[in-house]
Amino acid sequence: MTRHIVVGLDGTEQADAAARWAAQEAELRGTGVHLVHVREPSPEALLPLSSRRPIESWAEDLLERTATGLRKHHPALAVTTALLPAEPVSSLVAAAEDAELLVLGSRAMSGMAGYLVGSVGMTVAGRTGRPTVLVRAKGIPALGGPVVVGVDLRHPADTLLGFAFDEAALRHSGVRVLYAQQLSLLGNLGPAVVPDVRLSVAPEIQRSLDDLLATWHAKYPEVPATGAVVIGSPGRELVQAAAGSPLLVVGRHARRSALGTSLGSVAHAVLHHAHAPVALVPHT
Repeated sequence: MTRHIVVGLDGTEQADAAARWAAQEAELRGTGVHLVHVREPSPEALLPLSSRRPIESWAEDLLERTATGLRKHHPALAVTTALLPAEPVSSLVAAAEDAELLVLGSRAMSGMAGYLVGSVGMTVAGRTGRPTVLVRAKGIPALGGPVVVGVDLRHPADTLLGFAFDEAALRHSGVRVLYAQQLSLLGNLGPAVVPDVRLSVAPEIQRSLDDLLATWHAKYPEVPATGAVVIGSPGRELVQAAAGSPLLVVGRHARRSALGTSLGSVAHAVLHHAHAPVALVPHT
């Protein structure tokens, strides 16, 4: 298959928004879109073949209906579809292996809780080796505005920044790089208990961030970029910084546990609370 972006469909409005976002992204990249739906075999395996057909027909109709809608609004876009009769996580991970991106939907939760990425989406995002973008349903952000990327200066960030600068270059926009310094418990108690370390720590970190950005300025002279050091929770600061942004980019610090693959606390926080589409970029 030629260069493409994979979109997982499940019939929800969030998945539909993910498909529309992917179509815009594919036009920017000059790629196609590959729509997939994974039909879980578990309950259907117990049904007679005649009972499975309506479910299969619904899935095929979903794929064709979504593809037709994308072609209507993007006539030059190559759109392909596939019905994958296998377990969702492994099927989506396998489908994304040769893709430039995997795009999934995330759904809103009630009240102030934020946005919920389903268990399949969370697991896939933690396992796939490709960048994964999670999109919520309420509209697609405009292409203008800077791409926001969170970095941890204690670890290499080339893969993460390369992705962010590429995305900004495609959009003819800028990049805003954010490093959030989480204070220790004692530091959070304030100067009445311990000296306020923010004034002494932040300038040094800012210099390191400026030095890092200087390299990327040279590689992408057409992309304006700024860096900022903030004091506070990285997840919260990134969510606030990305308000109105077309894309929030974070590294995927996946780790294995007895319960399977899980994501780091920052990635987990932005996936559940960010309004902007979130790109999880695995580190190489």
